[in-house]
Amino acid sequence: MNKAKVYFTKTITPESLQKVYDALGVTLNGKIGVKVSTGEAGSKGYLKANLIGPFVKKLNGTIIECNTAYPGARNNAEEHLKVAANHGFTNFADVDIMDADGELEIPVKNGKHLKFDLVGKNFANYDSIINLAHGKGHAMGGFGANLKNQSIGIASRNGKAYIHSCGKTKSPRLCWMTKYQQIDFIESMAEAATAVADYIKDNNKQIVYITVMNALSVDCDCDANQGDPVMTDLGIVASLDPVANDQAFIDMVWNSDDPGAKELQARIDRQEGREILPYAESLGLGTREYELINIDEE
Repeated sequence: MNKAKVYFTKTITPESLQKVYDALGVTLNGKIGVKVSTGEAGSKGYLKANLIGPFVKKLNGTIIECNTAYPGARNNAEEHLKVAANHGFTNFADVDIMDADGELEIPVKNGKHLKFDLVGKNFANYDSIINLAHGKGHAMGGFGANLKNQSIGIASRNGKAYIHSCGKTKSPRLCWMTKYQQIDFIESMAEAATAVADYIKDNNKQIVYITVMNALSVDCDCDANQGDPVMTDLGIVASLDPVANDQAFIDMVWNSDDPGAKELQARIDRQEGREILPYAESLGLGTREYELINIDEE
């Protein structure tokens, strides 16, 4: 497989977000869904409205999300929309909680753990997707970026339970009582992310991948008690390949000389987070080999 192109800017502004997207050279067609994490009530690292709003507005995109499997302020559509409004997302776009009216089962073609993936029913309504992730740590997955945003993020509430239990249950109540090996959960996320990519390809839809690497906490935006950033901001990466884009994020964390990077690295490796990359590559989702193109130098 040829090296994937990953575009990078060190600057994190509405203008640089637009610029790194433009570098991809893609024209997205039809109805555009922008998948972001709306952030749990109480979290602070989620992508802010003043950063992403102008970009989403220019594309006439809809913010798309699904309900959480864990108890909290986003496990039903009504409360979830209130959080999205409180976090400023409704100020610049419509917000679609895609599993508010049900879910869609899509196939997992070569899964060891999952037989299918359950995504929000309304996911089918979008012709083009921007997987707009926030790079950070994660208590269960080690780290979250495009692959997590595409697996857990696009899964319905029941779909999240199915991934978290490594294919054992669709019940949000029972999934937290299910025992599994950590590597099986990491691989289940890769299988779900691949199922979404396959569904997009098989239905002639489009997807692009962007990760904003700021507010780098060891905790995810899904954590109501999210900790403060442990290292300085890294920038924004964009690609047509989610594996390459996540690999670029990980490489930047590992290559950083910021003392706090060690804390984020430890969180990622404690949860075997980096193992998602070779497994996703083995499933054909993308490649870990990439060419980093710094658009600031053009």
